[in-house]
Amino acid sequence: MRPDPAPSSTGGRDARLFGGSDGDLSGNPFRADRDRIVASPFFARLGGVTQVISPGGSGLLVHNRLTHSLKVASVARGIVERLCSPTAGSQSLLDKLGGCDADVVEAAALAHDLGHPPFGHLGERVLDRLARQRLGLPDGFEGNAQSYRIVTSTEISGSTVGLDLTAAVRAAMAKYPWTRRTYPSPHVHLMHPTPRGAGVDPEDPAAGSVKFGAYVTELADLRQARMPFDGLLAQWQQTAEASVMDTADDIAYAIHDLEDFYRVGVLQQGTVATELMAWQRDAAELRGLDLAALRHTTRRPGRSVELLRRDICRKDGWISDDDAFWSAVEHVRHELVDGLLAAPFDGSIEAEQSVARFSARWTRRLIDAIHVRADPPMRSGHVSLGTAQWHEVQVLKFVHHRFVLERPDLALHQRGQARLLGALVEALHAWLVDPAEAVRLPRRLHDLVEMAHAEVRDLTATDYGLADDEFDPTAMARGRAIVDFVAALTDGQAVGLLDALSGRSRQLWTDAFVL
Repeated sequence: MRPDPAPSSTGGRDARLFGGSDGDLSGNPFRADRDRIVASPFFARLGGVTQVISPGGSGLLVHNRLTHSLKVASVARGIVERLCSPTAGSQSLLDKLGGCDADVVEAAALAHDLGHPPFGHLGERVLDRLARQRLGLPDGFEGNAQSYRIVTSTEISGSTVGLDLTAAVRAAMAKYPWTRRTYPSPHVHLMHPTPRGAGVDPEDPAAGSVKFGAYVTELADLRQARMPFDGLLAQWQQTAEASVMDTADDIAYAIHDLEDFYRVGVLQQGTVATELMAWQRDAAELRGLDLAALRHTTRRPGRSVELLRRDICRKDGWISDDDAFWSAVEHVRHELVDGLLAAPFDGSIEAEQSVARFSARWTRRLIDAIHVRADPPMRSGHVSLGTAQWHEVQVLKFVHHRFVLERPDLALHQRGQARLLGALVEALHAWLVDPAEAVRLPRRLHDLVEMAHAEVRDLTATDYGLADDEFDPTAMARGRAIVDFVAALTDGQAVGLLDALSGRSRQLWTDAFVL
């Protein structure tokens, strides 16, 4: 049975855990959560936000954050249905962990990317740097924390602030149930080993955890949502439902993004085959190379795969297995190089069928390999892939990173997007601090500043891990409002808004849609 519910974000007990809410025709509060998420303009906006490749840059229909979220939700529901089937034998353990409901997991999967900014992961990194270094926000920016902020604070649903989601769904959204620097104590980035995602940026270790699930302003709500799991899970552990959603996200990222790269023509059989087969041929020799020498020659075939193997050994000793890694490289080579990439994508029905078969075969293989652990290692959730399939996902993601994200043409495109975001933040900041323009600020930006002021007033320097003389509530409220505003734009809106602010656009009234 699910634990007693925590109070909702709007105060009082979360009655919707037991019965229908206003407007819930199904009588199922978790389906009502899903409906509220899908009806949100933040969800619709994801159709205009880059996943990996910007649609305008590819000339083809590729995954965006909306289609990615839909596929994660589908995979997540499939995982729950398998784990909760009588033949899986997992139901009793899932009940002890607080339950695993398909509607909860689906709702959390649909909501997990609501906070991702324009231009995909590049936008997330740039906005985080700007938030910390330019706007003075100790929490910076993080897509998962921004998603949680949207459903609890910045979205409006009827007369409530936030979407008024059940505690179960809010807890299931928390892949990283900690803040950047201060919660829990001792903080997760000081643990050895750290939970997955809790490591620090080597270039700025004082900034705290790279990944986190809530800003300080939403910490009280996060703790409230997870209250039913007190005594069942450690403070840093995902709920079983969050673990399912996280695993589904990994699967979708590993498989479905490869479809895009194949269709666009970025993934070429020859280059991928050369890398994988060179490692298989020279594995013994490569293992004897000094790490510095290996990194210095990383462009030579096989070197990058060997670096991946060593990274897995170093960071994930709990599951790392050289035999499993070898088998994973062989299986990916057979399925991807000898299979999908054997014929270039030409838009034909046969080519589309090949993509569909590849995706369906891999999705079923990975879902069937998922199991529940009563006492998982620090770097794993309660719900995880089997050893063989876990290694296969790492190799699939490696192909994505090595042959797409490291491309110079993509870097050229992304550097322009990074400059655009920087210029947009600077222009909005200048507008916001201009006393002559106070009455003409965009209403949305004005409201976000007021909301952020109210939030920061209730907090102290200690909450952020700051000294008193480092705590500037006015500047922090202004910075958070700018981040909230920019993160809510689509790729196209970000471009259009900067064009207007820099005087390049002459479309007066059509530019007002983002304001």
